[in-house]
Amino acid sequence: VITRPEMEIGRYHWMYRSSRPHQYHHVPALRGNISPLGIQGCFECCIKCLGGVPYASLVATILCFSGVALFCGCGHVALTGTVSILEQHFSTTVSDHALLSEVIQLMQYVIYGIASFFFLYGIILLAEGFYTTSAVKELHGEFKTTACGRCISGMFVFLTYVLGVAWLGVFGFSAVPVFMFYNIWSTCEVIKSLQTNVTVPGDQICVDIRQYGIIPWTAVPGRACGPVLENICNTNEFYMSYHLFIVACAGAGATVIALIHFLMILSSNWAYLKDASKMQAYQDIKAKEEQELQDIQSRSKEQLNSYT
Repeated sequence: VITRPEMEIGRYHWMYRSSRPHQYHHVPALRGNISPLGIQGCFECCIKCLGGVPYASLVATILCFSGVALFCGCGHVALTGTVSILEQHFSTTVSDHALLSEVIQLMQYVIYGIASFFFLYGIILLAEGFYTTSAVKELHGEFKTTACGRCISGMFVFLTYVLGVAWLGVFGFSAVPVFMFYNIWSTCEVIKSLQTNVTVPGDQICVDIRQYGIIPWTAVPGRACGPVLENICNTNEFYMSYHLFIVACAGAGATVIALIHFLMILSSNWAYLKDASKMQAYQDIKAKEEQELQDIQSRSKEQLNSYT
């Protein structure tokens, strides 16, 4: 026989269990080569690793390394050939081109520094791309973005912008020797075309390097005319320097494109991190509210048990 107190206790327990909300736990389905114990296969591991690679940053890094390598390597050799051409054909006195030689030597040392700096900077930006990609991929996991990480991303955006503007100037400056060598080469082509026309002597066609301001007006001879100029264009130093300056200019342009690419990537990554921080704040508030709700339910249960 069930007594009345026992019936009351059973009724309260039934009411408490029926008032609790249902909790559903998501059970992931087994896919691919995942074993019942949850161990992933090699294919799933490879896909997961490839999914975390920042391909945009990787392409920008390769383009940046290639552009800087072309600019620094070809520019260094082309400057050496330019000094050799000036000393042999346009400025036979050492004192006339001494300042130019020092400037070119200083530029070659600057090229060494540029190559070293961008090698390290490209690796840092690639690492930052991996970091940001991981932050976005693990947005709903245990990964936490910090204010320091967001400040570092913003600093990289500003620094990349400054470097991009600077490299625009470098790209414009690298086009100057290409323009000079092109003028000399086109003049030599005119001299070659006039060899069949005896009415116009080729000796009257000259190129004066002094008008470009790279050597003083007192430099001797300072200019080359006719067959002498044609022989200069046929030398290996002129041919190599001309084409190396073209490649160096192309490398500077590729570096500008890579920095613009980096700037777009860093800006989008910084926006992703900012959204991730807001999402984390929302999840923290939601977890706090759920914990408070559980505490209220626990206290209600304790009060109900004490009443019964």
